[in-house]
Amino acid sequence: MADHAHEGPELSAASHALRRRRTAAVVLAGFCAFLALYAPQPLLPMLAAVFGKSAAAISFTVTVSTIAVAVAAPLAGAAADRFGRRNAIVWAAFLVAAPTLLAATARSFGQLLFWRCLQGLFTPGIFAITVAYINEEWDEGGGAAMAAYVTGTVLGGFCGRTISALVASHSSWRWSFIFLGTLNTLGAAAIWAWLPPGRRLASAGSRVCAVRAMARHLRNPRLVATYAVGFCVFFTLLTTFTYVNFYLAAPPFRLSTAALGWLFVVYLVGAAITPFAGRLIDRMGHRYALTAAFLGGAAGICLTLVRSLPVVMAGLALCCTGVFVAQAAASSYIGAAASEARAAAVGLYVMFYYSGGSIGATVAGPLWSRGGWPACVALIACAQALTIALALRFWPPGAPPISTRRALRALSPT
Repeated sequence: MADHAHEGPELSAASHALRRRRTAAVVLAGFCAFLALYAPQPLLPMLAAVFGKSAAAISFTVTVSTIAVAVAAPLAGAAADRFGRRNAIVWAAFLVAAPTLLAATARSFGQLLFWRCLQGLFTPGIFAITVAYINEEWDEGGGAAMAAYVTGTVLGGFCGRTISALVASHSSWRWSFIFLGTLNTLGAAAIWAWLPPGRRLASAGSRVCAVRAMARHLRNPRLVATYAVGFCVFFTLLTTFTYVNFYLAAPPFRLSTAALGWLFVVYLVGAAITPFAGRLIDRMGHRYALTAAFLGGAAGICLTLVRSLPVVMAGLALCCTGVFVAQAAASSYIGAAASEARAAAVGLYVMFYYSGGSIGATVAGPLWSRGGWPACVALIACAQALTIALALRFWPPGAPPISTRRALRALSPT
């Protein structure tokens, strides 16, 4: 009888421990997915000097990864169907770590781009499948699990940029990739140890159905407009945080590589404010919330033209917050615009979102060469104005509000 009397509490304690390990694994998955993806941003001025490349050319160190993410994201579900969600996440985490470490061996700019491309190809296997895993495996507490995952993505993006800058400033850029690759490997090992197998599997015909659903989504004007909004949202974010490094490394600021790494603390400001965006979306509606967010973002990007570092930091924080709130509005609107196959709708959104960042950073290169940071600011402001116009034209004001919880499930703002 004594044994049976203690069986309940023991099982309860074991169940709580399992939940904690599972949640920790999800947080680590978000952390590992974005740890190395944007890490070279504060290193761009240093890498430009090392490889003798222009700002426009060296920016491909970042954009080649985001292009690969855009290509691979819609295919991540097929890998999960073939190998299982848990196995796909674990393998992707280890596969991301490998090219991160190997990037340190690059002897030419082309070799560095090759390893960075592989990083991007494997990254959706972590973040896209982890979102699906949470939605399917949490019977209760899914919102808390998703919030924990998003916290991991934000911390991963921030730590990757900051660590790479600090390590490079004290040794070399190669040690940055070694350090980040080692962290990725340790994180992948922890995910492998702590993440339990999934209980639910997708049907065998899901891939064919997803392709057909995507074709139908591309004939939906409201969804196409939402994809264009997502394209513009990341267009502004990646363009801003790629070329602002060159702006602040030059006179009169002359920030060091380490200082450029700390620049990304503004991400934490935006991430802290974004969860409250749900109230704004519910009160104002999607299109007016996005309009308010990007009007603030446009004001922020214009503030960066003031030759004062505190003012520039405030402008970047405002710009970043505007992008994150706009992202919450856009990704949550998918639920209103897509009446079926929302997973396929989100997959297309991810593809357009990362394509926007890749194209933005590429297009801004020639503008930087000719007009410097003011030309980039003009491009970013135009993209923000276009985003507002798209939302006001194609998002009807009567669309039902979707909570920030669904926005978080759709896509991390990192």
